[in-house]
Amino acid sequence: MIMAKLTRKLAPEAPRRKRAREGHAASTAEVSSSRAERAAERRAAIVEAAMEEFIARGFTATRLDDIAKRAGVAKGTIYLHFKDKESMFEELIRTAIVPFVNRLTAPPSPAGSVRDMVEGLGRLFIHEVATTRRGDIVRLIVAEGPRFPAIADFYYREVVSRGLAAMRALIELGINRGEIRQSKLVQFPQIMVAPVLIAVLWKSLFERHSPLDAEAMLRTHLDLIFGERSAP
Repeated sequence: MIMAKLTRKLAPEAPRRKRAREGHAASTAEVSSSRAERAAERRAAIVEAAMEEFIARGFTATRLDDIAKRAGVAKGTIYLHFKDKESMFEELIRTAIVPFVNRLTAPPSPAGSVRDMVEGLGRLFIHEVATTRRGDIVRLIVAEGPRFPAIADFYYREVVSRGLAAMRALIELGINRGEIRQSKLVQFPQIMVAPVLIAVLWKSLFERHSPLDAEAMLRTHLDLIFGERSAP
């Protein structure tokens, strides 16, 4: 009888304890999520600050102290996310350039001509890379790569090799469809992307002397490869 009374007395407590545990778990999850969000925000701020410093000063002259100051974090916070400047620059490439390459390496559409696909990708590169801060990153790699081969190797592996493979696949498709008659072009996909690379370099070196219509140059280049478009 005593046990029955004790059981009745304790029984209502069980749901309350369960709700308390669930509430504590939910609170812990919210705290963890909030911390993860703040950490992601700090990491993004560090990468953004690093880009500004790298572009302004060059890779060699950029100091972690300057990046921390621009990002509004302590220098020690940087080491919670990156081990050194090279790993920070690699992250910059991943976030700023690689997403574009992912779009480039998507399977080609069965509809539409290869020329249209190449021209569309070229215009996309001009508008999203060559004429934006991403272009500054590419120019920085060209300037600093010889002195920092690890960075050049990383960029080649993550960007250049994948981009060339995608362009080679488009060239092969163009040859198979009869749109490209020069079969040797498949050995040199660099030729296909030459105009957009010229646009990146021209903008930083000669734009003030002679503005370049990169899209018109791209169309002329593609006329040489695919033949001039027929007048409508």
